[in-house]
Amino acid sequence: MTIRHHVSDALLTAYAAGSLPEAFSLVVATHLSLCDECRARAGALDAVGGSLMEETAPVALSEGSLASVMARLDRQIERPAPVRRADPRAPTPLADYVGGRLEDVRWRALGGGVRQAILPTGGEAIARLLWIPGGQAVPDHGHRGLELTLVLQGAFRDETDRFGAGDLEIADQELEHTPVAERGLDCICLAATDAPLRFNSFLPKLVQPFFRI
Repeated sequence: MTIRHHVSDALLTAYAAGSLPEAFSLVVATHLSLCDECRARAGALDAVGGSLMEETAPVALSEGSLASVMARLDRQIERPAPVRRADPRAPTPLADYVGGRLEDVRWRALGGGVRQAILPTGGEAIARLLWIPGGQAVPDHGHRGLELTLVLQGAFRDETDRFGAGDLEIADQELEHTPVAERGLDCICLAATDAPLRFNSFLPKLVQPFFRI
């Protein structure tokens, strides 16, 4: 797998600091599981963060903090059953959200053969899986916020470049595009948004509230 489009420094720093919404963190974590380069950059940022913590002046704990932590350690923790990870298109961070296999996901048709599945994440940002048949276009749209799109299978092209498996497209309010899945293998993507898309045609605008896109 040759990855050409990576996580930006700003996103990677926010991820390392734990300040990204869960939906965006899921996309970044899934990309890191596929990309040696970004995983190494993330490791370097973690090391810097650890050094800064060592230089930070200690703060006194509140009364009872130690007893509270020890009580939590004594509790019986219920661990979820192991997830079946038999689908190479669903790396470990994503497999924990979908149950292991993409075919088992509860897909919802959007029209034109395109399907989506919204994943259970907290906060206002939304994470979704998109299944786009080869040769199919996504309606022309802009963005009211940030959109991260990670390709898991196949590829798509838009006005900026080609994005294949492992590539991450970062779209902000300045980008308007019409992604088109390459012919052949269906394109499957993991996407996260923190605001509704801005569609330019009537029908997508009409159904937008029902599909949360």
